[in-house]
Amino acid sequence: MPKHIARLLVLIAALAAAALAAKSHFTAASFYRYGHYRGNAVAEIASDKPKYEDTETCRSCHAERYAEWSSGVHDSASLHKVVRCEVCHGPAGGRDHRGMFRHSATGPQHPKSLALAVPTDTARLCTQCHAKDPARPAAQRQIALATHGDAKPCWSCHNPHSPKQYVGAAVPVSLRGDAAAGEAKAALCAGCHGARGVGGNLPGPRLAGQNAEYLIAALDAYRSGARSNPMMAPMAKMLGEADVRNLAAYFSSAGCRPDRGAPVIAVAQTAASVCTACHGADGVSTNPLWPNLAGQSKAYLLGALQAYRSGARKNAIMTVIAKGLGDANAALAAGAFAGHACAPPRQTAQR
Repeated sequence: MPKHIARLLVLIAALAAAALAAKSHFTAASFYRYGHYRGNAVAEIASDKPKYEDTETCRSCHAERYAEWSSGVHDSASLHKVVRCEVCHGPAGGRDHRGMFRHSATGPQHPKSLALAVPTDTARLCTQCHAKDPARPAAQRQIALATHGDAKPCWSCHNPHSPKQYVGAAVPVSLRGDAAAGEAKAALCAGCHGARGVGGNLPGPRLAGQNAEYLIAALDAYRSGARSNPMMAPMAKMLGEADVRNLAAYFSSAGCRPDRGAPVIAVAQTAASVCTACHGADGVSTNPLWPNLAGQSKAYLLGALQAYRSGARKNAIMTVIAKGLGDANAALAAGAFAGHACAPPRQTAQR
């Protein structure tokens, strides 16, 4: 046999031996135990902590932020708009690096040792979905950065957890309603809500002194179909965007007649305590996007709670709270807020 052939065969044999040795060294012992994969992989994957958490995990520590998010447009499954916490703040769990070809178990997990990132370049983050683009659906809010907001961070005008809610006096003048124009349109609402929205022995809630942001959100929900009511839905769909803002400005600035019911007894105040984080101890909301309950009729408040319990009205927080109250406590809580004086008009700029 020629020498070069013999050397080639020796080389091939050496390479084959090296390949077999490498295969033996790098192949896991459990490979192909149950099929063409590592048998231990299933147990290792099952033992991992999740890298991404659900928004419910944020709720226990960040109840106010969760409430803002869950009542805003970023938690609107019916509109196919659900932006969860980790979309902006990053994953709640990390990864352990254990070397090449080694299983990487989940690493530090929030809130024990891993703080979630707080976005700083909000303009870049928000415009991933909201930059003006002709290819986007018209229903999705679009902005042209060159002419929008003077290059300020988005959070300087918008609540980052509920962007339709504006921050204080930062509400753009173009989005503030005209109360005088709203008054001319308010006659449409008087049959159910009373003249100037003062309510009374009528089927609809008191609107006078209610938060403008909440009124806008409610009317928008009726217009889009996210909220349903045989009377309100067709009425709201008759309104344009300017009408909605004008009516909200009018009713939020209208004085409400502080008709007080029976004194609020301690047991009723205790039942209502589950509501005070969002709606205030006296029924005056801590956030303009949430409704004031003070001075609403007991029948209306009780009907709203029953609607949340039945699923006729949908809100992640309110559904849980309403179901947890039960019939007796729901009646007590409704009576407690009905006994408080209605909220005075807000002095801050309204949308």
